[in-house]
Amino acid sequence: MTTTSRVAQAAPPAGRKNPTPSPAGTSRSKGRIDPTYYWMVVPVLALFAFFITLPALVGVFFSLTNYAGYGDWKFIGLMNYVNIFKDPAVLQSYVFTFVFALTTTVVVNVVALAIALGLNAKIKWRTGIRTVFFIPMVLSALIVSFVFNYLFSNTLPVLAERFGVTPLAASILANENLAWLAIVIVTVWQAAPGATIIYLAGLQSVPSEVYEAADLDGAGSFRQFLSLTLPLIMGYLVINVILGFKGFLGTYEIIVGLTGGGPGMATQSVAMRIFSGFTGGDYSYQMANAVIYFLITLLISVIQLRLIQRRGVSL
Repeated sequence: MTTTSRVAQAAPPAGRKNPTPSPAGTSRSKGRIDPTYYWMVVPVLALFAFFITLPALVGVFFSLTNYAGYGDWKFIGLMNYVNIFKDPAVLQSYVFTFVFALTTTVVVNVVALAIALGLNAKIKWRTGIRTVFFIPMVLSALIVSFVFNYLFSNTLPVLAERFGVTPLAASILANENLAWLAIVIVTVWQAAPGATIIYLAGLQSVPSEVYEAADLDGAGSFRQFLSLTLPLIMGYLVINVILGFKGFLGTYEIIVGLTGGGPGMATQSVAMRIFSGFTGGDYSYQMANAVIYFLITLLISVIQLRLIQRRGVSL
């Protein structure tokens, strides 16, 4: 074999380059984490642990004691948890909170979706009307509740008496059977704009060609809504339901401004009852209540996530 043939065999085929050896530290550098990552994550984790995790663990510890929020205390085990399940006032607050959350979630989503459909239509002065609808979203819940308190206690009874509507001639905030409706109305008034924004984003993501094809097939507006709009924005509906239900379970400010938990304890939520322990000498007892409530809300969140995964809804 000649020298030329040996060189030809050793040479790589045309168009292929000789492989270059990777530097010795390349594989090692790929496994390294940039120190900037630690500078960004570690302080956040430390702050979260100090202001959230640590107080929560301290609260769980004191829920096993008879601590009143001041003075001495002693360890009593699960006695607080046992007494909570026997306390009718606590059970009533749970019933009110969950009924209120479920009712308000349904009403908010129905109202918000109806408003979003109207604002997404080709109407005159659409931008200005959207601004008006979104004003309640930026107002303080406590200020809004005080304003509606005056309306329900003064303006509405006067108008009802003038027009002969006897059931509304007295303030509904003083009625044990109707006070919760006032809380629902005010909550819907303030929460609907946030849900409307999410629904508008979903409606604007639906291609217009879908509706054009439906028009050619002769589908009416209601049929298009049921068969096209609602399935295509199902992910946005799920988001609103989850966020809304979670937020309404912790309702506090609007109830404080409207009824203060009254009349009696008819509209006292779980959050109000837990906060009352901070100043009422029931610190350990209400901390046990808070632990139970946390576990319940955690269970609800897990169930919601499992339902989403089963239905295959993409968020």
